[in-house]
Amino acid sequence: MKNRYFFVLILSVVVNPYGQVWDPEIDTKTYRNPIIHADYSDPDVVRVGDAFFMTASSFNATPGLPILYSNDMIHWKLVNHALPKQIPKEVFQNPQHGKGVWAPSIRFHNDTFYIYWGDPDFGIYMVQTKDPFGTWDKPVLVLPGKGLIDPCPLWDENGNAYLVHAWAGSRAGVKSLVTINKMSYDGTKVLDEGIHVYDGHMINPTVEGTKFYKRNGYYYIFAPAGGVEFGWQLVLRSKHIYGPYEVKRVLEQGSTNTNGPHQGAWVTAPNGTDWFYHFQDKGPYGRIVHLQPMKWVDNWPVMGIDVDKNGIGEPVDSFVKPTSISNSKWIPQTSDNFDEAHIGLQWQWNANSSIKWYTKLPGNDFLRLFPFRSINNNLLHNPNVLLQKFPAPNFVATTKVELTPENNDNVSAGLIVMGYDYSYVAIHNENNQFYIRNYVAMNAQKNPDEQLIFSKK
Repeated sequence: MKNRYFFVLILSVVVNPYGQVWDPEIDTKTYRNPIIHADYSDPDVVRVGDAFFMTASSFNATPGLPILYSNDMIHWKLVNHALPKQIPKEVFQNPQHGKGVWAPSIRFHNDTFYIYWGDPDFGIYMVQTKDPFGTWDKPVLVLPGKGLIDPCPLWDENGNAYLVHAWAGSRAGVKSLVTINKMSYDGTKVLDEGIHVYDGHMINPTVEGTKFYKRNGYYYIFAPAGGVEFGWQLVLRSKHIYGPYEVKRVLEQGSTNTNGPHQGAWVTAPNGTDWFYHFQDKGPYGRIVHLQPMKWVDNWPVMGIDVDKNGIGEPVDSFVKPTSISNSKWIPQTSDNFDEAHIGLQWQWNANSSIKWYTKLPGNDFLRLFPFRSINNNLLHNPNVLLQKFPAPNFVATTKVELTPENNDNVSAGLIVMGYDYSYVAIHNENNQFYIRNYVAMNAQKNPDEQLIFSKK
């Protein structure tokens, strides 16, 4: 097993009546949830004029911090990544599953785009740019420390700047706290130790995912609680930056099939209507993106539809579209013919990529991947695995693979469904003979050998 070499590729081509992997549009006036059936965990959105920009958690994958663009709030396409390499670069030379970029926030201030995110092992970082489609500046460590997560800035009209964040119990030893720090106005550093403004231990455990807003003289902190799978959405409000904060549950699963509806972004459409983006945890499909209508009642937001009139919204399956600005049919990209100068934005590596892993030459309509020895007996720990997100509940993935083993015996190349449990189909070369083989690895994080399911010449 230790002498086997691998390169792995995933391509997705999905056909439905619209030629798309997942269509969030029911008709010209109505959309359906999820609006993105792909793993864009912890989404945050900012509107700039008539344009909307989304980012999301990317964890250990590179490039990180995806930038998605929309002009109708429903259809989205990938346009960039704000983080070409995970930092510190030496740490992410090998896969660090579940680590890296957690719950970013994106904001637009003084003609500049800012993204803040927490790395639970190193602290809170920030990147900025004038052009979200171009190169983002190098990351700045705004607040070093373990367990600092889910940050969001607020530039107050009084000239002060603040940063709210939560805590990861796995690193900090405490959680269920919301903390506000004073921040330099340029957004590059925190100026104090911070003040806790909310403690959720009693009735709202695991409060996290904080987003900071101001409206009608109130400071608002939007924050989920209760955990990813079965949690709910809270809103905290106060007339004073450090509180005391009132708290209200504003979105929950209720009688719907949308579990854990929380953690996202409040956005006002050009027509003045309010909306809330959030995710739903859907197991192996990841955290998919929903959009809820939102309205204000007595200076409290109500998200979705209050079906049972208890003052708490429930998620909608479909609703009237926020805007008719565009009839675009954009979706986050899937298929790649490799006929461009670079591989598509939909591709991500298991760790910081190396130029020696592949070639993509001008004029070629293929991608050449080079084989490297498997690590710890399975592929979960290999950095040179090229992946993209599941794009829909049901889809067909196709690719053309040509294996040229050169002088390396025991070489494989193929198509994989990757996770802590994974399976792949590959062309395999052994003793100058070619085989089609299927392997499975269960609980791959525990370093088991892969199991050969079938082999055929």
